[in-house]
Amino acid sequence: MTTRKGARTIAAIPPSILDQLNKGEIESANLNEWLAINQKQLLETVLTQYNRKTYLQDILTDISNLKKQTVTTINEAIGVGLLTQSYIHNDTALFDLLSQHPSDTVRCWAVFFVGKDEATVAEKLERMKVFAADRHFGVRELSWLAIRPDITENLETTITLLTPWTRSDNEYIRRFASESIRPRGVWCKHIEALKETPELALPILEPLKADTSKYVRDSVGNWLNDASKTRPEFVVSLCKKWEKENNSKETAYILKKARRSILK
Repeated sequence: MTTRKGARTIAAIPPSILDQLNKGEIESANLNEWLAINQKQLLETVLTQYNRKTYLQDILTDISNLKKQTVTTINEAIGVGLLTQSYIHNDTALFDLLSQHPSDTVRCWAVFFVGKDEATVAEKLERMKVFAADRHFGVRELSWLAIRPDITENLETTITLLTPWTRSDNEYIRRFASESIRPRGVWCKHIEALKETPELALPILEPLKADTSKYVRDSVGNWLNDASKTRPEFVVSLCKKWEKENNSKETAYILKKARRSILK
C-alpha cells in the first residue's frame, strides 16, 4: 500500500494521486485529499470491480435527493444505499469486501452497515470496534458518528459498555470511548443529557485523566470544554480534584484544554 505524508491543498494534489484516490487504489493522506475524493466515481469503480454495477443507479438517485451534499452526507447515503442493496440482493459478502478495502473512503461506507443495521447498541459497539481502531482518521471519525444516535438513545447502557474500552492498549479504542459521547460532538447532534448532567460520564473520563496518548488527551480536554459551556462549576470542581490527585504533565495538558472557555 502506498502511503504519503504532509499537507497539501486540494489544488496542489497531483492528478496522478487524485486518480488513484478516485479508483480506490490508495488511502487519503490528509483531510484535503479526503475531501477531494469523487465518491460517485469511486463508487462506480468499486461496484464494477465487484461485479455489482446494478446497485449503482439507485444509490446515485439517493445522493441526488440529498438536501445537502457534503462529504459526510454523501458518505452516509452511499453506505446506507449499499446496505439496502445487500438486503435486496441477499448479498452477504458485500460488507466484508467493503470493510477490507484499501480505500479509507470505501471502509467508511462499511461503517454504516453497522451504524444503520437493526441491532442492539451492545452488538453495534462490538462490531464497530474494528472501525474504531482503523488506521485511518476518517474511518475512526465516522465509526462514532454512525452510531451516535444509538449512543444517545441508550446513554447509560453505552457508558457502561464503553467503560472497559478506556483500559484498552489501543489508543484509538480509548479515544472512541471519550469522543463518541462528547456533549457537543463535532458534526453531530448534541447529547442534552450530558450537557446537563456530565457526571454520568465520569466512569469513562476518570480512567483517561492522565492518558499517555495525546490523541486521547485532546478528546478528554475537548469533552470537558464542551461540558463547561453548560456546567462550568462541574468542570472547575473536577479540574481541581484532578490537579490534587495527579500532578503529571499529561493531566495538566487536559486541564488546560478543559478550562479554555472558562478562562476566556
